[in-house]
Amino acid sequence: MHVDRNDVFWMIPVKNGAVEVDFDDARARLVVRGLNVFDDHDLANSLTQGLGLPTPPIPPIFPVHAKVSFDVEWNGTLEMAHIENDEQQFKGTFLSTGATISWSAEQPGFQFQSDAPPDPKGNLISVLGHEQNGVFFG
Repeated sequence: MHVDRNDVFWMIPVKNGAVEVDFDDARARLVVRGLNVFDDHDLANSLTQGLGLPTPPIPPIFPVHAKVSFDVEWNGTLEMAHIENDEQQFKGTFLSTGATISWSAEQPGFQFQSDAPPDPKGNLISVLGHEQNGVFFG
């Protein structure tokens, strides 16, 4: 896949079967292995495409190729909300859930692995949703 670094917004497709959802049981999982990405080093270099910033002084660091893997699990309903707005043709049911993520990255000369098993207390908020809008509103 070709990724154009000049795009303002782009999505990276994942393999079929990477996502499993059982909305009725408030469970979902996303597993991705060896996804090719760019490591931009920091937010300033990501937003400036490696040019850094003069103020505050952040040195330019050109992005490097890297691979990431992650396993995200959502599990169990903590709260539920149903939203319906006929005027904007939008409705949905949203579940606040618990969630964990295991994450790793590698590039030449560097590797990172998150804590295993992941700590569910580190989760601030996670939401599973089922929505209908636009032509799918009905």
